[in-house]
Amino acid sequence: MNVSIHPSWQSQLHSEFQQPYFDSLTRFVRDEYTSTTCYPKGNKIFAAFNHSNFEETKVVIIGQDPYHGPNQANGLCFSVKDGIRHPPSLINIYKELETDVSKPYPKSGNLEHWADQGVLLLNATLTVRAHSAGSHQNKGWEVFTDAVIRKLSAEKEGLVFLLWGGFAKKKISLIDTSKHHILTSGHPSPLSANRGLWFGNKHFSKTNELLKKIGKEPINW
Repeated sequence: MNVSIHPSWQSQLHSEFQQPYFDSLTRFVRDEYTSTTCYPKGNKIFAAFNHSNFEETKVVIIGQDPYHGPNQANGLCFSVKDGIRHPPSLINIYKELETDVSKPYPKSGNLEHWADQGVLLLNATLTVRAHSAGSHQNKGWEVFTDAVIRKLSAEKEGLVFLLWGGFAKKKISLIDTSKHHILTSGHPSPLSANRGLWFGNKHFSKTNELLKKIGKEPINW
């Protein structure tokens, strides 16, 4: 199939798009979007890749699946559209930003400005049925996004992977830890954050310190 994705990713992932699992996944997603309400909008499914092209990606944040409420998901993990109420996990991300790098709490929950600086905001599953969390899991998306992580690990050096929560931490096995930096913590969801597993991780300042050490521009969070 022809996937609308940044050319840098198209060349890196071309073989994945030719795999039988991806053809099956495409049919499933097409049927779901035709028969019911799904998120994000079709033209935003690969937004993470289009905002952060392969060559410029230097930080990877891994989420699980998109927000399933109306007008929330914009194709970037943890991010919502402008003007949308901030979900609990994003609130805690912003609170950590405030204490870590003294960034005032932002009005918008749209993280496109992170992605445009080379932060790949990658959900393991890129689509979801409305009001049904996890409804598009185990349909092939995880095979695809695992391949993305492996490709980044193999072809690039000095990436900073931010793995928040148990699900994301399982992706360590896909990453060459001799070439890349991995920062782990609890998930920013209230359940984890309120148990002391999120706040104080200082991942935003630590990421910028690591980037500066290898001569890369820090992220303006």
